[in-house]
Amino acid sequence: MFGSNKKKIMKLDNQQRKGLSLISKMKPKSVIAEQYRTIRTNIQFSMVDREVKSIVLTSSGPWEGKSTTSVNLASVFSDQGKKVLLVDADMRKPTAHKTFGISNVKGLTTLLSLPEQTILDTIQTITGTDLDVLTSGPVPPNPSELLNSNRMNALMKQLDAMYDVIIYDMPPVTSVTDAQIMAAKVDGVIFVVRHGVSQKDAVLNAKDLLENVNANILGFVLNGIEKKSGHAYYGYGYTSEGDA
Repeated sequence: MFGSNKKKIMKLDNQQRKGLSLISKMKPKSVIAEQYRTIRTNIQFSMVDREVKSIVLTSSGPWEGKSTTSVNLASVFSDQGKKVLLVDADMRKPTAHKTFGISNVKGLTTLLSLPEQTILDTIQTITGTDLDVLTSGPVPPNPSELLNSNRMNALMKQLDAMYDVIIYDMPPVTSVTDAQIMAAKVDGVIFVVRHGVSQKDAVLNAKDLLENVNANILGFVLNGIEKKSGHAYYGYGYTSEGDA
């Protein structure tokens, strides 16, 4: 499961630069799209005894699929008729605007740094879907400070009142403190691990860092595993924290 494949990493890096794949919309009947819906169902089971509206998705390192998982989970949640917002809170390597082909001139950073900027003027609805997206905005010099600000706390309260589900795509936990900061603010965290890319020590360290801020880890998404059954390809799986 754990390891480092240089060819795989180079391919993943190239895909990320071009924009991520919205498989749940492009191939809604595919096995992978169905796996996203299964993950959605499993997450909903974890919400039975407690309200989970705001969710951080992160990983131990780059190229593990946390942004791809974020956009596809947001999409399948919106398919249920829920009011869903995807927030690209990875202000260091944003990808949502590339995935959806939308503007990133204004976004999360402008909402946090410009008092005159309003939520309704900044959030974008993706054509042909019920999904709203808040892009990262211009890359700031101080992402961690912005995320840890009172303005961010106020913004999150406003978004909680507006949406049923809010998914925050964050940078990897071990690289910067951004994910830790947000993990302490949201209702739950989903940790993404990629077969053949994730390093065991890094994953364990990332889990410790999240637990240090009392993050509510809902579960782990394991992707990148090829399991052939006939012509099927199973790329994603979900394990709850209690089963991990």
